[in-house]
Amino acid sequence: MDDAPYTLNDQMKVSEAAALLRSKELSFVPVCDSDGLLVGQLNAADVLEITQDDADMTLKHMSGVSDEEEVFTPILRSAKSRGIWLGINLLTAFLAAFVIGQFEAVLDQVVALAILMPVVASMGGIAGSQTLTVVIRGLALGQIAGNNKQWLYNKELWVGMLNGLVWALVVGGISYLWFSDPLITLVITLAIFINMSLANMSGVLIPLVLKRLQIDPALSGAVILTTVTDVVGFLSFLGLATLIIL
Repeated sequence: MDDAPYTLNDQMKVSEAAALLRSKELSFVPVCDSDGLLVGQLNAADVLEITQDDADMTLKHMSGVSDEEEVFTPILRSAKSRGIWLGINLLTAFLAAFVIGQFEAVLDQVVALAILMPVVASMGGIAGSQTLTVVIRGLALGQIAGNNKQWLYNKELWVGMLNGLVWALVVGGISYLWFSDPLITLVITLAIFINMSLANMSGVLIPLVLKRLQIDPALSGAVILTTVTDVVGFLSFLGLATLIIL
């Protein structure tokens, strides 16, 4: 049994040190410099404060809010910090609109498709957001490393496919009762399955790639994910409609 005490290097990232303390269930850990000399300690109270700060920062970033913004931040400063991400989101919305515009002919002929489009986007968006939240939290807590990334990817792929199959059948059934059209039912069923499966895959890949590029996934992950799920959802739905219905 290894009884050697754990120590932390004073150059280690605070979040990594906190993750080590949490994982080993220690009440405190000595902090040493590069020469092995004791310079302080990290205790449970420090970890709690760091965890709360990280959670607060992650929540703000995922909502497109700057670190500095608080409840009583001046109006102009709040508007400016939020406006940047609203502008980026607008650009991605126009990208989705462009994709829809490429299928104007099929939308003109089958009005039911326009009614069902928000369903495809919404189901893919929430599925991807669930995965994105889990992965970003895992990265923040140091739970995701090189040896378990493939396992995580495979797990979320199967979760996406399972949920995609279940909810595709549910949406397909509702669509058939609503429109009594087997072709529309087939299109919406396939599109929901495809979009939810790819949304889960994107929810894993996007934060991992951003982390690799040293970009905070909490800051831009949600915007990128929304773009992916909208574009993939509309492309699969309207593309399948063009192939199957027209």
